[in-house]
Amino acid sequence: MTKFLASFCSKLVLSAAVATTLAVTVAAALVPGIAHAAPEEVTYLLPAPPNSPAFAPWVLAQHKGYYADENLKINFIVAKGGVDVAKQIGAGNAVIGGAIGDTPIVVRANGIPVKAIAVLGAGSITMVAANAGENIKSLKDLKGKTVTVMSYTDTTYYAFLGSLKTAGLSKTDLQIQAAGPAGVWQVFTAGKASAFAGVPDWVVNSTDAGAKVELLDNGGFKSMAQAILASDDTIKNKPELLKRLVRATLRGMQDIMKDPKAAATDYVAALPAYKGKEASIEATFEMYRKYVYAGQKTLGQIDAARMDSVQKFYVSEGIVTKATPVNELFTNQFVGTAR
Repeated sequence: MTKFLASFCSKLVLSAAVATTLAVTVAAALVPGIAHAAPEEVTYLLPAPPNSPAFAPWVLAQHKGYYADENLKINFIVAKGGVDVAKQIGAGNAVIGGAIGDTPIVVRANGIPVKAIAVLGAGSITMVAANAGENIKSLKDLKGKTVTVMSYTDTTYYAFLGSLKTAGLSKTDLQIQAAGPAGVWQVFTAGKASAFAGVPDWVVNSTDAGAKVELLDNGGFKSMAQAILASDDTIKNKPELLKRLVRATLRGMQDIMKDPKAAATDYVAALPAYKGKEASIEATFEMYRKYVYAGQKTLGQIDAARMDSVQKFYVSEGIVTKATPVNELFTNQFVGTAR
């Protein structure tokens, strides 16, 4: 009898436990927020409007739900260029932002505590496009020519100067005009400049407008691709958040690398203003895949030697007054963290 009662009581306890578990499970399914926390809202600063194909990895990550997969709700805010992005992040006005991988070299020397935490590709985002009809086959052939750039303070301009140096040229050996983000390729297309320095988007824009373009080798100057930036404080105190942000963004880049055509279709779905221009978007994505994104053993990884080489040029040209220890310019702790 004693054994029977003990067995009966134990079954009652087990049944109660099962009932309690079931009740909690049902409640979690019925009441939002019990099973899943509300998405974490993040302000993501970009150096220019996100409707440029240069920001396709971010747009695709948003459109295809990669940020949502990380339980994130992203609000993109446009800053006044990459340096401004870094300043705002350093001041604590945002936890993350986009710029060029070279940007920490410039701002860190001025006391802004910001690092690159991922770079989108092993190539340089800066390309030099020349008029194919002027027999310009190398950077040396630009001597005495008119070349457009976006501005004299943009990172792509500094990268262009670095490329010129490899050819034994300086900015005084040619006419360099600052023409703005649209004028940089429009002036070239109109035949008022022999070449321009800028991003792949502008190369496709100029060819779409009828220009015959010759892409020049950058002389081996190791400028960098787009990067994701964060402050020292955020890196220390919110590493898991940064890991999720980096992982989602790199998924957008990976889509372009795997299938530029499909990525172009998704991109146009996200930004209907490009409807009918799928071929141009695909061509732009092909350029990013070939010249910018390719070559990384680990997606997003920053090359210390490359960062050091770029910084030495910046110091030698007086773009920054002093060098910063290279390990203070970047960290790779957030790349290579697949779900």
